[in-house]
Amino acid sequence: MEILKQRINEEGRVLDNRVLKVDSFLNHQIDPALFQAIGKEIAKRFEGKQIDRIVTIEASGIALALMAAIEMNVPLVFARKKKSILMTDEVYHSVVYSYTKEENYDVTVSKRFLPAGEHVLIIDDFLASGEAAMGLAKLVESAGDTVEGIAIVIEKSFQPGRERLERAGYHVESLIRIERFEDNRCIFVED
Repeated sequence: MEILKQRINEEGRVLDNRVLKVDSFLNHQIDPALFQAIGKEIAKRFEGKQIDRIVTIEASGIALALMAAIEMNVPLVFARKKKSILMTDEVYHSVVYSYTKEENYDVTVSKRFLPAGEHVLIIDDFLASGEAAMGLAKLVESAGDTVEGIAIVIEKSFQPGRERLERAGYHVESLIRIERFEDNRCIFVED
């Protein structure tokens, strides 16, 4: 997705050849036109697959997943990182480790919003170790649903996330794949 590569090259910042910061357009400030294009691209990549619902994790995944949900005309549910006192229903939960926050989250989804027997698309902003996507996949499967695919906006291909997810049998589509960081800039995988 060339527009996303361009924005990463222009505005993304690589810190210590370790972390890509894209807060000016992806996960702090949101560029609606870019998100709309991302939603269309995700919908295009999963065209022809049965998708009944999209699942993501709060907070960065919500706006991205919403755009895809609009394009695909399906409901979106997001896993909460902290259980609210208002969340009195029974829940599905999974523990995920956040690479950037360096902590575990017990993510939850109300059982009311994840009915059994559906075909679910998981969407996340980044793929590194695969922890968040794997945790969401386990949560979705514990509801009796099928994971039809995992859509990622930015994949760090030099980390084990994709391999881990594919080894577990999941179909992964990443809009951008980064081969490595070099001199604090992104070197992309050429498709």
